[in-house]
Amino acid sequence: MSAQNALLQGEPLLAAVASLEGWNLEDGHLKRRFEFADFPSAMAFMTRVAFDAERLCHHPNWSNVYNRVDVELWSHDLGGVSESCVALAKCMNAAAAD
Repeated sequence: MSAQNALLQGEPLLAAVASLEGWNLEDGHLKRRFEFADFPSAMAFMTRVAFDAERLCHHPNWSNVYNRVDVELWSHDLGGVSESCVALAKCMNAAAAD
């Protein structure tokens, strides 16, 4: 198992969550709501992140309502938050900041 797919638990998990601005750990999943100026901005964010998700081979559970994108990340095969989840969350934060 590569480090990219390692399940995070205990202190490493808490440290990872603390390093992710705007993200919370709920029910063993990383969660965040992104809000944008309007629907096209929200969709542009989702499109940009889709390429990061594909590159990382780690795909989010997310939904969009007008200017909001609600995201939930966890590794289904590992049953919790992995390094891949953290990497994708960082990509999402960067995409939202642009």
